[in-house]
This record gives sequence, C-alpha cells and structure tokens, in this order.
Amino acid sequence: MLRTISFLHEATGRELVLPVTPSSYTWSTGNQIESVRLDQIGETNYPGTRTLGTATIQALLPAQLYPFCNPGAVADPDYYLNILQSWCQAGDVVRYIVSGTRVNDQVLLEDLTWGEDDGTNDVTASITLRGYQRPAAAVLPISGGAAAKRDDATGAATARSYTVEAGDTLWGIAERYYGSGTEYRRIAAANSDIIENPNLIYPGQTITIPARDDLPAAQAKSRSEIIQERTESTWDPTTGTWNLRLNYG
Repeated sequence: MLRTISFLHEATGRELVLPVTPSSYTWSTGNQIESVRLDQIGETNYPGTRTLGTATIQALLPAQLYPFCNPGAVADPDYYLNILQSWCQAGDVVRYIVSGTRVNDQVLLEDLTWGEDDGTNDVTASITLRGYQRPAAAVLPISGGAAAKRDDATGAATARSYTVEAGDTLWGIAERYYGSGTEYRRIAAANSDIIENPNLIYPGQTITIPARDDLPAAQAKSRSEIIQERTESTWDPTTGTWNLRLNYG
C-alpha cells in the first residue's frame, strides 16, 4: 500500500494530504547527552533532555492530475501553498503523519520554500519541520497545604538547603534542582565557603541551593581542581593499586 504524508491541524480538524507522496521521508529523535570527566573513572556520559525531531520534505504540488497522484488530490498548487503558508506564518502546531509508520508527531512549520522547475506550472516545495513540545511548569508542594508553581526559567522557586548524602555529586544535585548538571560550578560558587573543589563534596555537608536567577557566576577553577583534572590514573591489577601521573600539558 502506498504511503501518504499528511498534516493534521488538530485545533480545527483540517487534514492536508500531500497530492504526491515524496520519494523518501525522514524523522529524527534523540537525547541531549552531557559528558563529564570524573576522577579515577574518566569521561562519563549522562542522559539529558529529549531532543525534538526535525525533517525537510521535498513535495511536488502538481498543476494537473497525474496517474501517480494520491486519491483526492487537487490540481492546484496554490491550494496547498495557501494552507501551508498560513500555518507557517501563524506558528500553528500541526501533526506530521506518515501512514503505516510510527511517525505521528506534533510539529511547527519552520520554513516553506517553493518554485517552478520545468514550465509545466507544477510547483516543487521544500517544507522544513521542527518537533513541538508544549512547555509545562512543575508544581511543587509546600507547607500549609498550598502549592507553589516552579518557574522553569528560574529553577527552584526560592533558595533552599540541601544536605549531601552518600553517592551525591554536585552535577547530580544541579540536574535535580535546575534540570541541567552544567550548573554545578555555579552551585559551588554559591557555597564557596565550604566547597573548594566542585568535584569533591562530602556526606553531611549542608549547601545552599539558590533560585536560578540568584545563582552567581562560576568561579575560576581552584588549584586542587586543576590538579585533579590533570591527574591521570590507571589501575594495575597485578598490584591492586592505582598509578597516578600529573599531566603538565
């Protein structure tokens, strides 16, 4: 069965099926991986946030009905261009659907480029799509039975204290409260009186977690942090010891 590529405007229920199925289609999904180098372990990758899909479709909008046109096709390129252009300019969210596949995602039309190639009045169009995800604010419970909305732009709603537990890393704490481990050096700067090296925190330490807007800039790396980063370690299984070497690079 021949596949069709269509767009569904869910707000109005209007569906637009491309008159000719493109020769190919693509869709991408992924994850924003964060890499960090840990002492005696080396580089470690942490899963981050989901990346939204992207695609560019090359579509033929014919001025006449060819045998290979999909059922219900309209022999008028402007019919399709007017609809696509209105969605693109209005920033409307539509659903990108490839029949018979798992591709069924909400998208925004980022770009619509079209023109004629051969004087037949047929139009070729390039449609660039970007995945869409509705932003949502988390709701955090507070004392007194009320609830406070967390502002995604500022991280924690207010400053709070956190007691370090065994197995904690500053990277993990930053990811928990701000959604990104890359803020760990700024947390260290906010607690510079007790944290000399952001890579070294200890169970029982009580640190301050500021609101994101109150986070200070990351400080220059301390001497101990620089030494730690330049120290290369290798495990010797014959002696059961770590061999350390300082790289002056």
